[in-house]
Amino acid sequence: MAKLNFGGVEENVVTREEFPLSKAQQILEKEVVAVIGYGVQGPGQALNQKDNGINVIVGQRKNSKSWDKAVRDGFVEGETLFDIEEALKRGTIICYLLSDAAQIQLWPTVQKYLTPGKALYFSHGFGITFNEQTGIIPPKDVDVFLVAPKGSGTSLRRMFLQGRGLNSSYAIFQDATGRAFERVVALGIAVGSGYLFETNFKKEVYSDLTGERGTLMGAIQGIFAAQYETLRKRGHTPSEAFNETVEELTQSLMPLVAENGMDWMYANCSTTAQRGALDWWKRFKDATQPVFEELYDSVAAGKESQKSIDSNSKPDYREKLEEELKELRESELWQAGKTVRSLRPENQPAPVELKSSSKKTVAG
Repeated sequence: MAKLNFGGVEENVVTREEFPLSKAQQILEKEVVAVIGYGVQGPGQALNQKDNGINVIVGQRKNSKSWDKAVRDGFVEGETLFDIEEALKRGTIICYLLSDAAQIQLWPTVQKYLTPGKALYFSHGFGITFNEQTGIIPPKDVDVFLVAPKGSGTSLRRMFLQGRGLNSSYAIFQDATGRAFERVVALGIAVGSGYLFETNFKKEVYSDLTGERGTLMGAIQGIFAAQYETLRKRGHTPSEAFNETVEELTQSLMPLVAENGMDWMYANCSTTAQRGALDWWKRFKDATQPVFEELYDSVAAGKESQKSIDSNSKPDYREKLEEELKELRESELWQAGKTVRSLRPENQPAPVELKSSSKKTVAG
């Protein structure tokens, strides 16, 4: 394990250089990794492990869309694809990758198959941290740990296919076998992590819920909407408002931040843009800091987890969610985005090249 120093703050990290795939394969050689759930994280993690030579099986409800997707992805019924209980029975490491609400519902079934020496793997600290709300309390004789990729399962898979890695956090909640560390790190490498940084279940879920509601999703949507509406009210066209609010950020500036940091992005913008950013960023920080403090306190108090459990457990949850997503999708902001994206060169049909003998001129 290496240590990184962030301005005097040390963190434990594991890199692929010190923990290569060959080592992960050796540690997991006798394990059967059962991925339960094939929705958001399941496909990326299962496919990456499969491509990395890990003995991975998928457990999913038969005759479901996710089952059919697993078949299309190359998992074979009766060999690497089973109903959930059969996969739980066969697995020595149970990757519990269902949604938080679904984990609560299936937990009594999962519990039956957590025999001594097995491992229970999460990619989110929700179920364990808020166990008074979820009822997820593992037996003491199994390892319990998590690997949480810092992105969607889709991103994890795409970056893997590009030969890149998506950074992940890891945490150990319970080490019953004395092998929890090597098991969790091996799995972190096998699912396609770039490097792994240490955390604990509580910090993972607190940061994750804050991030999703904050800069990753909630705050960015709110800021997009506020700037777009301001420009539109001042007479700017939808195309101009969208390009200045979203397109330039996502297509031009954020790649520069990802490449070398915010200062690098600033240095590659005009001096006028630099001056304005430096004059205004603290105003935005001061305006939003109280909102983030309130958000974090709500997460830590268990209010956000309870809201999620209550809403996601309702029988008409998906219908109501679709209504809310439809409101976003059909807003002028994102309708403008749909049009702008369609005009990108890569989304335009290739020009038809006419043979010289068939060229025609059009009279003016």
